[in-house]
Amino acid sequence: MRQLSQKAILAYAVCMTRFTVNGQPVHYRMDPATPLLWALRDASNLTGTKYGCGAGLCGACTVHIDGQAVRSCQVPIGSIEGSFVTTIEALSRDRSHAVQQAWVAENLPQCGYCQSGMIMAAAALIEHNHAPTDSEIDAAMTNICRCGTYPRIRRAVQRAGRVLSGVETIAAAPPPGIEPADAAAAVPALTVPKAAPPSL
Repeated sequence: MRQLSQKAILAYAVCMTRFTVNGQPVHYRMDPATPLLWALRDASNLTGTKYGCGAGLCGACTVHIDGQAVRSCQVPIGSIEGSFVTTIEALSRDRSHAVQQAWVAENLPQCGYCQSGMIMAAAALIEHNHAPTDSEIDAAMTNICRCGTYPRIRRAVQRAGRVLSGVETIAAAPPPGIEPADAAAAVPALTVPKAAPPSL
């Protein structure tokens, strides 16, 4: 078996970047210049973080790094060694975060592609400002919504702030996933496919 030279071992070690993603320590054996977006999506299979423009303009790839909303397509993984990264998957696993509740209550998404980035940007904003004005929301959340849902976004962010302040309560959003039988019971127009009768 061929022995690796000390230089090769050091080069290999240099390409390992360590930080914490959604509470779990991770080691990425990737080029340190790799954008965080692709490390999350390709290496960690955290596909809730979306690729939109790749230029840091649209905000679809927004995650939290040490509590701050950041465009992950613009962050080389080598620059965040030792940091704490949170993606949409870990904001709340049961959709109980105030922003997620407000998003559902305001019936906000249309196509939904930008929503994970929007939600992460909104969550970072209301963590520090429970009562943002429209202009403060516009200044802090420069994410692009191609469906133009900005009025509903502002309402949802302000509503989430009221929830965090204890001024308002929103019933928790339904848990992710629903069985076909439960869907059919909730929506009579839906029918559950019946199992084929056993062959004789």
